[in-house]
Amino acid sequence: MASNGEAKIILYTNHRCPWAHRAHIALAELKLPFEEVIIPLDRPRDPWYLEVNPRGLVPSLSYDGEIITESAVVSQFLADAHPSSSSRLLPASDAPGGALRRARVAFFVDAYMTKVHAVVAQLLSARSDEQAEAVAQAAVAAVAKEVEPLLRDARPFFGGSEELTLAEVLTGSFIVRLLAVGGAGVYPESLLAGLKEKAPNSYRWAEAVAAHPSVTNIFDPELTVEVAKSRLARARGQA
Repeated sequence: MASNGEAKIILYTNHRCPWAHRAHIALAELKLPFEEVIIPLDRPRDPWYLEVNPRGLVPSLSYDGEIITESAVVSQFLADAHPSSSSRLLPASDAPGGALRRARVAFFVDAYMTKVHAVVAQLLSARSDEQAEAVAQAAVAAVAKEVEPLLRDARPFFGGSEELTLAEVLTGSFIVRLLAVGGAGVYPESLLAGLKEKAPNSYRWAEAVAAHPSVTNIFDPELTVEVAKSRLARARGQA
């Protein structure tokens, strides 16, 4: 494997996928050059790609010919492989306070993904306005309970950081979609209104994350909103 600065990086991705978007944010923050290969998601995977990643998922990363898969693994690998560029994203475990910082980032990401995102994702399968409203209220409650206390010192990013951390790398692609789709009226109005009222730390943090160039770089809000509307329409049609 070549030295970090000379590594040949190929990212197999699709810009519509929030999981693959994580890798884009990491690469942008680390300022790493890479080759991009778009993998279509609306048809069966080509045999050649299944040789790259037998699961057929995106993202996959080729790093000097070594294949790394799963978005969180890819993102953390990139941070760990480039310590001189990534100390603000994620400190080394043997750096002063590094192990504790890593644990706090991991806890935050787990809290957001398992307690909040898992609820928000149900909005696109809600079969009635009443069901969507119940999900929105549950999402607000989850943010207020699980995430809000963890962002009390955001400045504007996790843990008092003025720059993105791995916490934002691993949640930013979902945050930017939440605000875009919610702001377009696809989700109940009570979702964003409730966040502003009951989780102000989280809402300010989310706005900062969703406006960051590393997060918006490949993001297409109009397409995202249209896809969300289509998914919701299909769900309502099955009611």
